[in-house]
Amino acid sequence: MGQFKQTVALKDVKCFALHGYYPEEQLIGNHFIIDLITEFSPHGFDDELAQTVNYEDLNKIIREEMKNTQKLLETVLNNMITKVIELYPFVQTINVSIKKLNPPMPGQIGHSFVQLSYTSAK
Repeated sequence: MGQFKQTVALKDVKCFALHGYYPEEQLIGNHFIIDLITEFSPHGFDDELAQTVNYEDLNKIIREEMKNTQKLLETVLNNMITKVIELYPFVQTINVSIKKLNPPMPGQIGHSFVQLSYTSAK
């Protein structure tokens, strides 16, 4: 018999934050969209929240890290992954991405995009 793999995720979480490499970005801010996806082998299906990842916790992690101004979006994503691992060490993979809407540069650009992935060594 095969093995179950469970996904718990939040997608299209919209935030306003002051992330950016340039000082003016940290003053003006921008709109961002975040996806945070976790995968793991479920511990069972006994209808208990302790057996899974609580997406309310994922939302809290996203919101906290978006308030913590950073120059690089890579740093923001790494901090999110670190907090998910601390809270849910059984998670096997984490994929988190961020879109910065209308990045401040010449031309019409819908969004910039950064993604960071983690795979457990277990």
